[in-house]
Amino acid sequence: MPIVKFKQVENLHRVPRTTLVFLLLFIYQLLPAQEIPEDFKEIAETLVELRSPSYEALDKDLDAFKNDTTLIRYFDKIADRSHYLEGRAYALNLLGRSYRNISQYEKSVALHQEALSISEEAKSLDFKILSLNMLGVAYRRMDAIKTALDYHQQALELAEDVEKPSHHIKRSINVSHNGIGNLYLTLEQYDQAIAQFQEALNLEQELVNKLGLAINYQNIGYCLEQKGDLDGALENYRKSLAYNEDIDSDTGRIICKNSLAQIYLKQDMSYSALTLLNPLKEESKKAKDLFIASYVYINSGWANTQLGNYDQAYEEIQEGLEMAKSRNMPSNILYAYQKLSDLANARGNYKEAYEYYKMADEYDKEILSATNLRYINDNIEKYQDDKKTNQIAVLAAENELVRLRLKKNETTFLVSALIVGLISSILYILYRQYQSKNEKRVLTLEQKMLRSQMNPHFLFNSLNSIKLYIINNEQKNAVHYLNKFSKLVRKILEASSQREISLAEELETVELYMNIENIRFSNEINFKINVDDDINIDNIKIPSLTLQPFLENSLWHGLSPKDGEKSIQINVRNKNNGHVSIEVIDNGVGRTMAEVNKENRVLKKKSLGIHITKERLANFSRDYQNKFDVDIMDLFNENGDPNGTKVILDIPTI
Repeated sequence: MPIVKFKQVENLHRVPRTTLVFLLLFIYQLLPAQEIPEDFKEIAETLVELRSPSYEALDKDLDAFKNDTTLIRYFDKIADRSHYLEGRAYALNLLGRSYRNISQYEKSVALHQEALSISEEAKSLDFKILSLNMLGVAYRRMDAIKTALDYHQQALELAEDVEKPSHHIKRSINVSHNGIGNLYLTLEQYDQAIAQFQEALNLEQELVNKLGLAINYQNIGYCLEQKGDLDGALENYRKSLAYNEDIDSDTGRIICKNSLAQIYLKQDMSYSALTLLNPLKEESKKAKDLFIASYVYINSGWANTQLGNYDQAYEEIQEGLEMAKSRNMPSNILYAYQKLSDLANARGNYKEAYEYYKMADEYDKEILSATNLRYINDNIEKYQDDKKTNQIAVLAAENELVRLRLKKNETTFLVSALIVGLISSILYILYRQYQSKNEKRVLTLEQKMLRSQMNPHFLFNSLNSIKLYIINNEQKNAVHYLNKFSKLVRKILEASSQREISLAEELETVELYMNIENIRFSNEINFKINVDDDINIDNIKIPSLTLQPFLENSLWHGLSPKDGEKSIQINVRNKNNGHVSIEVIDNGVGRTMAEVNKENRVLKKKSLGIHITKERLANFSRDYQNKFDVDIMDLFNENGDPNGTKVILDIPTI
C-alpha cells in the first residue's frame, strides 16, 4: 500500500500546476473543519468583552492555547469583529511565531507586520515592542541582518524609555539584547556578543525565566565554540540542556544535543557525535522546524564523512540542503555546500570539491555583503555611544603620548641608563616575587589536595561504617576494614609529603580508598583495575594523590543517584611516544543529568578536587618539562542517552 501512495505522489509532478491547485482546493473543502471547543469560545468571548490592553493579562488566559493555530485564528476573528486591536495584535504575533517555528518566514513576517500596524493604531507600547522584536527574530532567521538589527534596536530604545517596566517589557529588553548579540556573531565579534548574551542572562535570572536562561547559555556556548574554547562551549551547552530538560522543551533538547554533537565532531569523536545525531533526525522533523532539522542532517553527513560512510554522508547532506533551499535559509545552504566540498575532497573528487567550494563562497558573499556589514557597524556604533566616546578619548591620549615622545630628543644618556637600571631592578624583584608566589601556590595546592583527601566527612563516615560492623558483632569485617582504613590514612599522609610517587603506589592507594567508600554503598560497586602486560607501573611517576578526585566525582555525581548495576573501572594502557593513558570509566548518570540534579538542588556545592588536580598536573609538567593531558568524555548508549563518563589522563613514562 505505501508503494502505491508513493507512486501517486510522484505522478503529481506530471499534473499541470493550475489543475493541481484546483485539485488541492477541492480536497481541502471536503476535509471536516476543526470544531472550536465551547470552553475556549467562552474564554475568547470573555476576553473580547473585557478588552484588556495588557499583554500579560491576555497571555495569562491564552497561554495553554498558544500553539493551537486554529484556536488563535478563531480568537483573532472575533477580536477583529469587535475591533479589539490589542487582542488582534496578540493573536497575529502568536500566529507569526508559529509560522517562524516551521521555517515559513515570509508568512511570519507578514503577520508580524500586520500586528505592528494594529499596535500603532491602538497606541499600545506593549504590543509595538513585541511586534518589533518578533520581526527582528524572523528577519534574523532569514539572514536579513541589517533589517533585523533595525527592528531590535527600535524595540530596545522604546523599552528602555519606560519608567516602570512591566515583566513583559523586561522580557522584551532581554529579547533585544539577545538579537543584538546574534548580530555581533555575524560580525564574528564574539567577546561583544558574549557581553550582550551575559547581560540578557543576568536579567533572565532576575525574572527566573528558565527558557531565557536556556537560550542564552546556548548562545554563549556557540560564541565560545567559534573562539575555539570547546570545553567552555560544552559546559554552557550542558547548562542549556539542563534547563531545557527542566522545562521539557523538545526543540531545546534537539538544539543542545546537535550542538554537543558538533563539538564532538570537532574533537574527532565521530561515533559519539553520530550516537547523538541519529535519534535527532526524526525528532527534528517532527518538530517541523526545518532550520534545526537541516542543521542536524548536515552534521550527521559530516559525521559519516569522518567515518568513511561517503554514500550515507552524501544523502544526509543533500537532504539537509533541500530543506534549507525549501525555506530559503542561506546560512544553512552555505553550511551544506561547505560539507559537500569536504566530502568530495575526502573522496578524492577535487574538481567537484572546488565546484561546491565556489557555491559556498557565493552564498557567503550574499549573506555578508559589504553593504550589510557597513550598515551593521554604523548602527552598532550609534547604539553604543559611550563605547565610541571612550575609544575617541583613548585615541586622543595616544596622540598626546606620541607628541610628548617627539619632544624627548634632549634626554641624556645618563637618564636613559638610570631608567634601564631601574627597570632591570624592578624586573628582578618581580621575578623573585613570582618565584616565591609560585612556590606558595604549589604548597597551597598540595595542602588543598591533602584536605580534599582527608576531609572530616570522609573520616567520620568511614569510621562510622566500620563502627556498624562492630555493633553487629562482625569482628572479622571490622578488623579487615579498620586495617585498610589505617593503611589508607598512612599512605595519604606519606604521599602528601612527596611531589611524585610511582603509579603502582597510586593504584594501591585508590584501591584502598574504593574499598573504604564501597562500604557506604553496601559493597554494590564493581571496581576493577586493568593494566596492560607491557607496562611497568613501578617505573612510571605521577604527582601524588592524582586519581582520587576523579573516583570521588564518579561515586557521588555519577553512581550515587543511579539505580541498578554500578561499576568503576581503571584501565592503564600503553600509548606511543613514551606515554601511557589512565582511563577512569563509570556507568553513572552522566554529566548532563548530574548538571540537572545540581540545578534542582537547593544547596549547590562546587567540587574543587578535579580543578586542583588539573592545576597540580600543570605545575608538575612545567617543572619536569613533560606534558600531562586530562580529557573528560560523555558516554552514550545506542539511543543517544547518557551512559556514564570516561576520564583519560595522558601520562609520560619518562
